Amino acid sequence: MSKKGFIFDLDGVIVDTAKYHFLAWQRLAKGLDIDFTEEENEQLKGVSRVRSLEKILAWGNKTISQELFNELMGKKNEEYLSFIAEMDQNEILPDVPRVLNLLKEMDQPISLGSASKNARTILERVNLRSNFNAIVDGNDVSKAKPDPEVFLIAAKQINIAPKDCIVFEDSVAGVTAANSANMISIGIGSKDVLGHATYVFSDFTEISDDFIKSLIEN
Repeated sequence: MSKKGFIFDLDGVIVDTAKYHFLAWQRLAKGLDIDFTEEENEQLKGVSRVRSLEKILAWGNKTISQELFNELMGKKNEEYLSFIAEMDQNEILPDVPRVLNLLKEMDQPISLGSASKNARTILERVNLRSNFNAIVDGNDVSKAKPDPEVFLIAAKQINIAPKDCIVFEDSVAGVTAANSANMISIGIGSKDVLGHATYVFSDFTEISDDFIKSLIEN
């Protein structure tokens, strides 16, 4: 059987940690007297922590010292970590285990390609760590999505050429990164938002076993 590389983003694809990022950023913004909405939070998906805080400060028209900036980044992460410390397998999004198990049965290499610096912790919490042949997260890259670096490293770690890799992503930046890497991009979410992906599904319940098999065979 031919081998393809399957690369999964984490937040919003495997688990919905976006809600915890939102709560942590919202609390931080409130402390700076900045209104922070769910619409604005959408713009932070797949974006690094540094860039996210820069965006929030710009929305609130605030300037702060580098010292406070670093302090707030640490504070946000501590708050986020306190939320994910409570995570368990119930947090896995519908039908993700089915797709992972099918790929494992078909002996296809699986990698994680995530901006999160807490990816390994989260995978341990939800008991999916053993499903991945490689994990590339925010600790392993210097360039954030939409730069394709994270996916190119993920492909290299599972020894699959980029053109033979399939990426599951829920963010505009992530789909753009996958396309830039010359990979097949599968958007998980809304067609209106992720229309530039090769395929778009609202979630994994719409992705049939036959569709996965066709990706491997083509």
